[in-house]
Formats: sequence, structure tokens, C-alpha cells
Amino acid sequence: MRHSDQTLIFPREKTPLKPPFKSGDGDSGPWIDVVSVFLFFLTIIISFTKETNKQLNLSRQRALVAESEKTQAQLSFLKAQVNPHFLFNTLNNIYTLAIINDKNTAPSIMKLSNIMRYITDEAGNDFVSLQKELNCLADFIDLQKLRLTQKTTLLFEVEGDCEKQKIAPLILMAFVENAFKYGISNHRSNKLVIKVFCEQNSLNLFCQNTMHPDKTNTERSGIGLENTRRRLNYIYKNMHVLNVNHDINWYTVNLSIQL
Repeated sequence: MRHSDQTLIFPREKTPLKPPFKSGDGDSGPWIDVVSVFLFFLTIIISFTKETNKQLNLSRQRALVAESEKTQAQLSFLKAQVNPHFLFNTLNNIYTLAIINDKNTAPSIMKLSNIMRYITDEAGNDFVSLQKELNCLADFIDLQKLRLTQKTTLLFEVEGDCEKQKIAPLILMAFVENAFKYGISNHRSNKLVIKVFCEQNSLNLFCQNTMHPDKTNTERSGIGLENTRRRLNYIYKNMHVLNVNHDINWYTVNLSIQL
């Protein structure tokens, strides 16, 4: 009997696949340490955040410095405008005295010299002695008195202890100068009241003058008064109260400063 050739085929045993990540003590293979990766990225994020904050702080500092320099430049500019305006008016008064050979010409020149010395030596500082500021103010008022007639009544008073306080220079001058400039008329009766009251940490200025509509309409507004408002806002921000009131009869200034 003939037997046919037959080939026996046995099924091959499947080889188990190895996992791509090592998760225990099994076979060796590719392995990613999740904790290390997390710490790596966390370090990068922290470093980036720190550098960003550093740059932001530098930007803020540069902005603050720039703003400070801008403010100082503006204050210097405003102060430079006040001084020539004041000197211009005073020199005009002394010139008039010299023309008529008035005996008060020499004392007036001395008072102007005191004022100029104060402006040169003291007014360049951020703050000055309040007493020196008031001395300068008194010299200015004395110079203005020389051109007053019997039509004008002037009251100037200083009360309180003004020896220890300091104030921004020429901060009061514009208001007093404005009173003389617009409060005096050669054709009508005039009254000027200037009172300064000093306390331990504050100063109050009351300045009042008669209103003359003809002067208001014909003369330009002084640059000194507007500049002084700006200086007050810069130097004494939230530390001063300025009230200016005017009607057909009176122009009144009430200024209070925390020194």
C-alpha cells in the first residue's frame, strides 16, 4: 500500500511584545522618567518667569526715573519763568523812582539786591527757610509801597512762629504780585490785604485785593500765577488747598499748605 507524502505543519509560538516603557522590574527597554521631565520644564518656566519679572522691574524703574527727570525739568522751567517776571516788574518800579530822583531810590536798590541775592543763593534749592521766604516777600512789598498813593490801603501781617519751617521758594510771591498788579488803580480807591499765619506744620496765606475791571480787560494775565498753581500741584500734591474767589468787588486767595 502506497502512502502519500504529507508534511506536518506545527503552529509557530508567538513571541510576546515588549512594552516601550519600563514600568517595573521586567525586561529592559526604552524608559522615560516622567518626574525628571516635569522638573526640567518646571525649571525652565521658573527661570523664564524670573527673567520676565526682572525685565518688567527694570522697565518700571526706567519709567519712574524718566518721569522724575521730566518733573524736575518742568519745575525748573516754571521757576525760571517766575523769577524774570518778578524782577521785570520790580526794576520798572525802581526805574520810575530814579527818573524822578526820589530819595528812596538807594534803599530800593538795596532791597532789590537782597531779593536778587535770595533768588541767586536760595531759590535754586528745592526748599528754603520759610523766614527767608517771608523776608523776601517783605522786601517786595516795601518796593511796591513806593508807588502807592493815598488811594490805596495796604495791610500786611505775619503771625506765628516761622523760624523752623521750610517751603518751596517763591511759592507765595505770585499771589502777592498778582494782588499788586491787578488790585491798584490810580483812579479808584484800592484795598490790599496780605496775611500769613504760620503753625507748626502748616502755612496759611490770605490775599485779597479790590477788583478793577478795566485792568482785567486791558492787561494780560501774569504767567507767574499759573506757573505757581502747577508748582503747587507738583510739590504739594494732596498737601495743599487753594481757593480763589472773585466777584465784581474783590479777588480773594486762600492758600493752605502742609509743610
